[in-house]
Formats: sequence, structure tokens, C-alpha cells
Amino acid sequence: MSYTLPVVLLLSFVLHTPTLSEKLTLKPPEHELFNGSLYATCRMKPNTRLLPGTPRVYGHVLFKQTGPQEKLQVMFRLYGLPDYYSKSRAIHIHQYGDLSEGCISTGGHYNPNEVNHPHHPGDFGNFITRNGKIRRAVTSKATLYGGTSVLGRAVVIHEKEDDMGHGGDPGSLLHGNAGARLACCVIGISSSKPWNKTRH
Repeated sequence: MSYTLPVVLLLSFVLHTPTLSEKLTLKPPEHELFNGSLYATCRMKPNTRLLPGTPRVYGHVLFKQTGPQEKLQVMFRLYGLPDYYSKSRAIHIHQYGDLSEGCISTGGHYNPNEVNHPHHPGDFGNFITRNGKIRRAVTSKATLYGGTSVLGRAVVIHEKEDDMGHGGDPGSLLHGNAGARLACCVIGISSSKPWNKTRH
């Protein structure tokens, strides 16, 4: 009896190198654990380098994605903004999950495709504060899966409104001239509990 064929098949399986397409859709074990979905949380804290009198924003940003090809769902539950008037604030995903120097060490916008703002996957846009809060649910072009996953990167809420690339200067195409960084957090994979708790 010859064992050549099974050995060849085994070696082919062991030595298989994932294609680019496979790498972009790799699924961590939590994908199966939570019925084909991934969840992540980002606990927002005020920037440690804030000037006196600047709003101290806190809260959570929650993420859910039901598969590599599905839209990323994002919920914002942010507090601590001035409650005496409504103002539009920009929120973006930044490149580094590094808070060692406050929010400044999160780097620029996460821009894996090297395109102009506001076409980065984490350009969430502007959010109106109501009674000092931002409570919104949106979908995003960002992903929790594969090589361009936003896991481990940072979410930043800014002092000003995003000009959405229409400012007519280089900064507009980099970051929308959204101003100082009020608060930030690092996106980490989580169980489904924070998402489900907020939904109820």
C-alpha cells in the first residue's frame, strides 16, 4: 500500500501560504464564539494634555461586525460636552493605539489605502451634541477583520467640526481641520456583552 498521496496532501496543507484575499478575511476565534460576529469596545477618556476649561469627554464607542464582507456597526455613547448649546464635533479613527503622550501620540488618521480625507475608513464625520451628549449609531467602511482591521487603533473626538475636505488647504485633505483632540481611546476586541447591554 502506498502512502505517497496522503503525505503529499498533508504537506500541501501544512505548507499552504494564505493568499492576499485569504489574509484580508482571516477570522479570529471570537468570530465563531459569538455566532459569526466580532465585537470591540473603546473606552473614551479625556486627553491628558487638555488646556484648562476644555470639555472632559468620556464614555464608550462600541463596534459590531457580522462578517468580513458586512458593514461595521458603530455606537457612540459620549458624555461631558457642554450642555448649554449644541455643537458639531468630528470623530475619527487614528493610526496608533498609543496614549503615552495623551491623544497626540495616536498619530494621524488611519489611512491604509493612502487616500485623501474624508475617504479614510475611520472618517466618521460630524456629530451634534445634545444636552452634552453624543448618542448615535452609524455604519462604517472600517473593518474588524483581516489586514486592515482597526483593532488596536484609536478613536479620537475633536474640538471642532470636520470640514470634510472642502477647506481648500493641505490640512483639510489630511484631517478636515477638526482641531484639538478632546478625548481618545484604544479599540480592543471584546465579548458581546457591552454591545448587547447598550442595545437594551
